[in-house]
Amino acid sequence: MAYKILILGASYGSLLGAKLALAGHNVDLVCLPAESELMNSEGAIVRMPVRGREGLVEINSKKLPGKLAAGGTSAFDPKNYDLVALAMQEPQYRSPGVRELLDAVAKSRKPCMSIMNMPPLAYLKRIPSIDADAIRDSYTDASVWDSFDPATITLCSPDPQAFRPPEEKVNVLQVRLATNFKSARFDSEAHTQILRNVEKDIDASRFEVNGEKIELPVKLKTHESVFVPLAKWAMLCSGNYRCVQKDAMRPIKEAVHSDLDASRAVYDWVVKLCVSLGANPRDMVPFDKYANTALSLLTPSSAARALANGAPNIERVDRLVQTIARSKGMQLDELDKTVTLVDGWLAKNRAKAA
Repeated sequence: MAYKILILGASYGSLLGAKLALAGHNVDLVCLPAESELMNSEGAIVRMPVRGREGLVEINSKKLPGKLAAGGTSAFDPKNYDLVALAMQEPQYRSPGVRELLDAVAKSRKPCMSIMNMPPLAYLKRIPSIDADAIRDSYTDASVWDSFDPATITLCSPDPQAFRPPEEKVNVLQVRLATNFKSARFDSEAHTQILRNVEKDIDASRFEVNGEKIELPVKLKTHESVFVPLAKWAMLCSGNYRCVQKDAMRPIKEAVHSDLDASRAVYDWVVKLCVSLGANPRDMVPFDKYANTALSLLTPSSAARALANGAPNIERVDRLVQTIARSKGMQLDELDKTVTLVDGWLAKNRAKAA
């Protein structure tokens, strides 16, 4: 059965959208006019490495079994879809048009899967050990999540790394790290079954290259534990946010490997926090596996790049983790230092923008 799926956001959204269309599902992407115009006329183009093959494999959504179309925030009604995916950065959800569409998603009570690093506030209400009211200040605008029923929202860890090559058109996305999307289940069995069906369809899909049908990486994996996507917190706090330095940004590889003991200490501390909240240690990713992956991450994180480019708001998983930890009587100097550095860049950027 082909599902109708609405995706808010065209960067990670086009990666997920292309995989869904390859599996035979029909996808509508909410994005900017320049993006939607190109995607509708030329297709969403995704390039990815495939193990055992030289170069990159290029997927064009125009040539896939399912349909992929794009439009603005007023073009789609969430009530008409089987599943909604959120693939924008957290600060974007308060912008005009997006805010109203997100509210319509919430009120439709359709199952909604977020693939942000920053968990929607409504998702964290599914974890009894977290006081959701005490963490509202970690969000750019926490009120955008107030209309959601926590039972209808889940979190999917955006583990694949992808970017838009600056020399290419905005409908082109290049995958740097072809890992899987890891989603927690929904409260409801019926909603979770949609994820499982999509997972199975993506697993079974094949892409034809020069007459050969090949399996493409970047799958969707559905997990029973609500804590599995939170494994990303340790990576973000030991790597991505530690790219941020006082006067410049450093690559993720350097943030992790310039002082491996310090990185491991941050990582293990965040894992300990997640376990204290109820995670099984098996839900987490071993530090050595992450550190090995970080060797190939040769640019600063998207959060660091956004700060360097003058962003007045970014996703604040660093502050979220710090706040939750404090509520549990936990504190780490290295994380506090990172939060202070990010605060400093944001203050500077906001002063310039004022």
